[in-house]
Amino acid sequence: MKPESKRYTTTVGTRTVVFETGKLAGQAGGAVTVGINDAIIFAAATMGDVREGIDFFPLSVEYEERLYAGGKIPGSFFRREGRPGTEAILTARLTDRPLRPLFQNGMRNEVQVVMFSLSADTENPLDILTINAASAALMISDIPWGGPVGAVRVGRINGEFVINPTFAELDASDLDLRIAGTRDAILMVECGANEVPDDVMTQALEFGHRSLQPLVDIQLTMQKEIGKAKREPTLVLPSEELTKLVFQRVGNAIRELLDKPVSKKEFYEGMTTQKDTLVTELTTPAEGADSTGLPSAAHVREAFDEAEKKIVRERILSEGTRPDGRKPTDIRPIWCEVGISPRAHGSGLFTRGETQVLSLVTLGTLGEAQELDTLSPNETKRYMHHYNFPPYSTGEVKPLRGQSRREVGHGALAERALEPVIPAEESFPYTLRVVSEVLSSNGSTSMGSVCGSTLALMDAGVPIKTPIAGVAMGLITDETGRYKILTDIQGTEDHLGDMDFKVAGSSQGITALQMDIKITGISAQMMKEAMEQARSARLAIMSDMLAVIEQPRAELKPHAPRIITVKIPVEKIGALIGPGGKNIRSLQEETGTKIDVQEDGTVYIASTEGTGAQIAQERIEALGESAVVGNIYTGRVVRITDFGAFVEILPGVDGLVHISQLDSERVNKVEDVVSMGDEITVMVTDIDPLGKIRLSRQAVLEGWTPEEARERDSRKPSGGGRGGGDRGGPRSGDRRGGFRGGDRDRGNGPRRN
Repeated sequence: MKPESKRYTTTVGTRTVVFETGKLAGQAGGAVTVGINDAIIFAAATMGDVREGIDFFPLSVEYEERLYAGGKIPGSFFRREGRPGTEAILTARLTDRPLRPLFQNGMRNEVQVVMFSLSADTENPLDILTINAASAALMISDIPWGGPVGAVRVGRINGEFVINPTFAELDASDLDLRIAGTRDAILMVECGANEVPDDVMTQALEFGHRSLQPLVDIQLTMQKEIGKAKREPTLVLPSEELTKLVFQRVGNAIRELLDKPVSKKEFYEGMTTQKDTLVTELTTPAEGADSTGLPSAAHVREAFDEAEKKIVRERILSEGTRPDGRKPTDIRPIWCEVGISPRAHGSGLFTRGETQVLSLVTLGTLGEAQELDTLSPNETKRYMHHYNFPPYSTGEVKPLRGQSRREVGHGALAERALEPVIPAEESFPYTLRVVSEVLSSNGSTSMGSVCGSTLALMDAGVPIKTPIAGVAMGLITDETGRYKILTDIQGTEDHLGDMDFKVAGSSQGITALQMDIKITGISAQMMKEAMEQARSARLAIMSDMLAVIEQPRAELKPHAPRIITVKIPVEKIGALIGPGGKNIRSLQEETGTKIDVQEDGTVYIASTEGTGAQIAQERIEALGESAVVGNIYTGRVVRITDFGAFVEILPGVDGLVHISQLDSERVNKVEDVVSMGDEITVMVTDIDPLGKIRLSRQAVLEGWTPEEARERDSRKPSGGGRGGGDRGGPRSGDRRGGFRGGDRDRGNGPRRN
């Protein structure tokens, strides 16, 4: 029997959001689909038992981008989806962050939320739908959870806020703000912006929080009508008596360690020594006694962590003193340097306290832009930012197993922060890759990447619109309503605090925001204060950066590629590329250049050596020339017939030298005068209305004037060559709008759109 499906709808802004459940995945704890028009996400949430020996909450939130949702076959060799791509990882992280704080403290049951794209219309982004789908699946499931959560996207077009804008509207928007929250508070913020003023950003946050309320309402209705009874979770928490005992035993020792600011390593080692000593004391039975009634080592460690957290937070709230002795608004000492790598196209080193990031820039041709195989309408990306976080940056030893989800997320955040100031392709026709290597970590490495990358871009001579700086803000609260906002948080404050709020921008406004919290939400007023405090901090940080390099270098580094732009007629593209890319590959090999051809006839020539680029430029510019009656050309014989020889006088342009025009004397056979491949000098004597060109070698030998050549030509037999480079015809570029001269395209020749 077909199960009954329940359908719920609500209006968010001007868009109808549809929730449906009951038809799919009946054995999951809770399963729903959520959609706007033809953009639909499926989500299922399920809770298992407790895995033995774990001391953390095993929550996994996974998003799988299925290309069938958009009617696409994956471009990989196996033609199926493999590991999650960057966009899928970012969507999973975006969904995880507002869900996690609403689970009970001490919960140890395994919980898994799995989402995938069911339908994609290339009009509506899917990422916001995943948060709402995951929340709804949890709400109607048997999993104990403190939701619901609603999520919306806020754009701004012509100064007006737009809720859940389409891809087309986002192209016209100077703001891309994703916000998730509960009825009363904001839980998660992810934002990219084009230098949006701080006060406008505050308004956008308040507008977004108001706009998500219908999504909270509908999920509460769903839970009331169809929700399952919640299971009792397994909680692992130390007893109240043990918590008090541990606090009494270690409180003074922790305070003493905090009273003498030390390095991260010394602080952590001091805390670890105290914790290990306490565990041994409280879990070891007295001589002759058994261990009955003694607390477990896990409970003692958790009680110690609670004591450390309580003491650190109380010192900040009551005294305004942080673990390293700073006041709430203090920034750690900063020093910067550029030109660290002699051969990289640009490099910048940014150090703030014990956090150090080295960013390096590589410039490439437009043909080296990244091809995207996703459900997004965007097919390429010419600015890429990658972030690496090796174990030595925290003094640890771990196996290197490729890029983590965290590394993907931090790289994307830095990319988002800098993207608004990257020069347009028209004025700076390069593909840019920035890699941020975290060399030492003690908080806010993603914002250190933003600062280091700004330095590296300016060192490379990239004409960025304006410098960008970033800072991470923290928050400490208590149950009485007291709170302190902290500037430039370090690792301990991130671990023990309630918020990690990253803000990046210029002197004019914000380019990126990201907020993660560990409590059930923060108010708009707290967000406003955090942004005001962050603005002062990032301007101070930027001042230190600009003291090292004030503006982008006027010239690129000597070993960076120079790109020359040439424009040729569209009908000449085929002649430049040649059959199967033969001509363009030959030209690149001969001149040592990289050549990219766009569909509009724009040609980019990249080279680190000027002579080769100049030769390539001259050859390509010759394609734009047209034959002129009376002009003399030296060309190559490309075809021989009984009545004459066809000579290529310009790239892709040939004409006929009639047998009567090959020499001053009578010629009995064409081969008596010329052979295939010979170079001969000829004059253009006529171009007919169809573009056929007639040539004369006799005119050159006898020194005819153009007028005399035209008059004599009119008395000769007719004939002509094929003008305009129609041998093979023009070819379009690849699907990115340009032919990549360096690629063989798997032997199939240039691709057409």
